[in-house]
Amino acid sequence: MTILVTGATGRVGRHVVQKLVQRGAAVRVLVRDPAKADVPAGVELVQGDLLDIDALRAAFTGVSTLFLLNAVAADEFTQALIPLNVAREAGVDRLVYLSVMNSDRWVNVPHFAVKFGAERMIEQMGFGATILRPAYFIDNDLTIKDVVLNHGVYPMPIGGKGLAMVDARDIAEVAAIELIRRAEAPAKLPTETINLVGPETLTGADVAAIWSQVLGRPVAYGGDDPSAFEQNLAGFMPKWMAYEMRLMAERFVSEGMDPHAGDVERLTTMLGRPLHSYREFAAQIAVAAAQPV
Repeated sequence: MTILVTGATGRVGRHVVQKLVQRGAAVRVLVRDPAKADVPAGVELVQGDLLDIDALRAAFTGVSTLFLLNAVAADEFTQALIPLNVAREAGVDRLVYLSVMNSDRWVNVPHFAVKFGAERMIEQMGFGATILRPAYFIDNDLTIKDVVLNHGVYPMPIGGKGLAMVDARDIAEVAAIELIRRAEAPAKLPTETINLVGPETLTGADVAAIWSQVLGRPVAYGGDDPSAFEQNLAGFMPKWMAYEMRLMAERFVSEGMDPHAGDVERLTTMLGRPLHSYREFAAQIAVAAAQPV
């Protein structure tokens, strides 16, 4: 049976598609512009988005299992609820949902509250689901690498409590494993939640130290100021989104995002290998930056 992947061209979704294809799964993706979709050969394309009812109905035809990813957007909750309803109408009752760590507690952060709401809908509608709750994405820091490289400052206000930063490739591989496990099961499996974390929990000072080591020159931590972070973000994204990012940063600073007991061991066992580290990410950027143009 076919697995439908949403968000298939994004940071996580493209890796999910690749991992599924590598494991021999039949994959269909829902994309806004098929001409721009860089997917492996054999992947079926359906044009549309998560609010396009006709496209969703077409995409769910013959599908057994869904990977649902909702990007941060003003109508994010609707973009979660509509495909879940259409999936149930189509008889699809197996899915993997990409939520976020602490979704049940950080409910003042809009996209955390949205994802917890979707989790509750998944439970109450009778889906058999794996809820993936990732911590802070290591890959988020691609957006600030030029600040680190050119100004010697790590600017993300992630605080001194520590975040269990996770690599998008690890998120995607766990998602693929769970999608195939559910798709191949003879009956719908019980819902379970998996925290997705990295191999270590890092503070802002820790991350700055890693950059200093891989670059061979000092990199300072920019400090714990979510309000300044909001002001910077508002220069290139909608102000509501910049404010939301500030709310998230405030929780990073005040509470951190620690793994639960056994999280790292569970993921390592599932993947059969060590988790990707922040140092590996930073070192790859450092090597690329050192190459002649």
